[in-house]
Order: sequence, then C-alpha cells, then structure tokens
Amino acid sequence: MPRRSAKPPSYRLHKPSGQARVILAGEHIYLGKYGTPESKEAYARLIAERFLAPNATIPPDTPDADIAAARASGVSGVMRQSSATLQRPSVNALMVAYLDFAERYYSADGEPTQEFRDVKASLKPLRELYGRTPAAEFGPKRLKAVREHMISVQDISRKIVNNRINRVRRFFKWAVSEELVPSSVLHGLQSVDGLKCGRTAARENEPVRPVPDAHVEATLPHLGPQVAAMVKVQRLTGIRPGEVVQMTPSDVDRTEEVWVYRPQKHKNKWRGQDRTVPLGPQAQAALAPFLDGRPDDKPLFSPKEAEEWRYAHRPPYSGRERTTMKYASETTRLAEQKAARRKAKRKPGRKCRDQYDRDSYRRAVKRGVEKAKKAGADVEPWTPSQLRHAKATEVRRIAGLEAAQAALGHKNADVTQIYAERNLSAAVELAKATG
Repeated sequence: MPRRSAKPPSYRLHKPSGQARVILAGEHIYLGKYGTPESKEAYARLIAERFLAPNATIPPDTPDADIAAARASGVSGVMRQSSATLQRPSVNALMVAYLDFAERYYSADGEPTQEFRDVKASLKPLRELYGRTPAAEFGPKRLKAVREHMISVQDISRKIVNNRINRVRRFFKWAVSEELVPSSVLHGLQSVDGLKCGRTAARENEPVRPVPDAHVEATLPHLGPQVAAMVKVQRLTGIRPGEVVQMTPSDVDRTEEVWVYRPQKHKNKWRGQDRTVPLGPQAQAALAPFLDGRPDDKPLFSPKEAEEWRYAHRPPYSGRERTTMKYASETTRLAEQKAARRKAKRKPGRKCRDQYDRDSYRRAVKRGVEKAKKAGADVEPWTPSQLRHAKATEVRRIAGLEAAQAALGHKNADVTQIYAERNLSAAVELAKATG
C-alpha cells in the first residue's frame, strides 16, 4: 500500500488527453479539462474529502445545477423558476442569492459592515469545494470536509474556524427559511459540534493581553502625530480601534467640562444600544490640535495629512562622501535611473485616503514598534486592540467590574470579563497572610 505523504498531491496536466489529473494513493483520478473551474473545484473537493479527511465516506455528487437564472434574478428568481435545472439548485445558485440578501442585511448607512465581509470569507471554501453540488445533498460529512480545508489549507485558528462554520450553517438556515432546500439539510448540519480546545489539529491563538504602558511610551516617539494621538485617546478611554479612526468634530460634544464622544457607527448600534465615551483632560489635550479649524464632517485623523507631515519632517539625505569626480553624463544617467525606479514603484490610482481604518491604523502602529526596536528600545510587538484591554484592566482594578463594563460599552458584564484581567493583588495579600 503506498505510503501517505504529508503534502497533498499536485493538480497536474495529463498531456495525451488534456485533462487535469491527480494521483492519490497510487490511483490516477481524472478531473475534467485542465485549467477549468470545474476541474479545480473537483481537485479541491477530492483533497478535502480523501486526503485531509481520509476516513470520511461521502456520497458522489449528482449533475450540477445551472446558476445563470439565479445570478440574474436573485432569491425570487430561484423560487419562481420551474425548469428542471433549478428544481435542485446548486450551492452556487443559492450563494448568489444569499450574498445579495446579506449585503443588504449586514449594512450600516448604506455600506456593508465587517460581518458581510466575514460572511464572504466563510463561504469561500464552501464555494471552492462544493459550489456545483446540489444544495439538498450537502450534509454533515461535507461540512466537516469544508472545516478540514479551513484548518489544513487556510491555516485558520480554532475559534475562527468555529465562527466561519456557524456562518455556513446560517447560510443553509436562510435557504431553509426561503424553502429552497429541505429542513433536513439544516438539521444534519446542526449535528456537527464545534471544535474543542486540545481536541483538534487547528491551532490556538494566544489570548489578547493588556499592553504594558512602558511599551506604549517607548513607541509613541516613533509614531506620526495622527497615529500617536489615536493611541493616546484609545489608551485613555478604552474605545475600540474602529471607533477612534472615525472621529469627527461633530461627534465630540465640547459644551461641558468633560467632553462626550458619540460614534456614528459602533459594534452594538444594530441592537439599538447607544454609545457615549467621556473624554477627560488628557484625552482633550490629545484631540485639541486636530479639532481647531477642521470642518465638522471631516475625520480628525487622516493618512493623507500623516503622509504630508512625514515628508515635511524626513531627515536630509546623509549618504557617504564621494571621492571620485562625477561627470555630467554620469549625473544625467543616474538621474534617469532614479526617475525610472521611482516611476516603477509608483502605483497609479493608489492615493492616501482621508480616513484611517482598523487595518491601516494597526499597520501604522506596527511600523512604529519596529522603528522603536531598531532604535534600541525594549519593546515587544503590540496592537491597538491591546490598548482597550489595558484600559479595561486599569478601570476594573480601580473601580470594579461594573465601571469597566460602562467604560467599554458592553451590554453584559460577561463580555467585560474577557477584556479586563482580574486583579490578583487581593488574592496575593490573602496568600501572604493565610497561605
């Protein structure tokens, strides 16, 4: 019996026939015309079912369903079509209609939210492996194959895998509610338990810990004024990274001694929950330079302004002294080469935006940490999310769990427990006295 390799077999071309081929456990399996989406999907499905999960017994697929009508007419088109091809719609056909629904449902102020992007990422492996499979034939073992693909191919952590599998179930739950697939499909998928810690090959992410203030202070000198102000405000208030990047003058009420920030968008807005963030003297001092003279609807922290500041404050060129004479022809040639390199690096159409987002903010902090380490500072890598944890731990230590819950804007104290590290000082003193 051939020995099973640790690396999946390759997707290959069988030149005499022009078909795609894979050799699995000594068996030559032909997948259709080489390079077509159908053959690539068949390859991904075969690897997920027979290589990553070799003990699973999964029934073969029936002929694919046509998704053209679904793409053109959405949910109502899928439900109205009476042709034989749409009596058993494929996963792709339902996915087209579901994404149209999800884009409208998971939106805020007319723009798709992060949840919609997470839905698309969760459904991608399902489309790659079983897009042309009739949705009514998708069962628990196929769901496990999708999950194994997330673990082994995409290298996703256990908690994110569980979240994405739940979104796949939600997709089929929607299909059942629209009477596009039988309810038995959803009941079967609900029988698949989530991955448990220590009982799966999926990797575990380290829990997010509060960042020490010493690391933050060592990084601040290596950040631009915009990013440094965001870091200070987030550390002083505990707001989310997505809330600090969207601040505008109109969102900050400055009529009282303690200012109040009311984000236009926040995580729990869809629940009807209000979000108010008090801004004390230190936070006010960090924001003041960006509030004066700025239009009410313009973001306080702009990557474009940060780029202009960086160019204005960059150090002069300090190249080594040249010992040989530079001729005019050489000067011209070097100038042409430099201009060509600059033109090659330039990306047309890519411009600095007027507002940071969570990712660009995180990358800016990462660059600041790297600069601090190069300058000899004793600092470990940290992210803006850790600033929120640090504020939660500080408030809980000083004023208790309820105050930390109010500062973070959580509806339930159970969520605050995740962010706020327990204060061990009381337990330590007790151990000294009695232990």
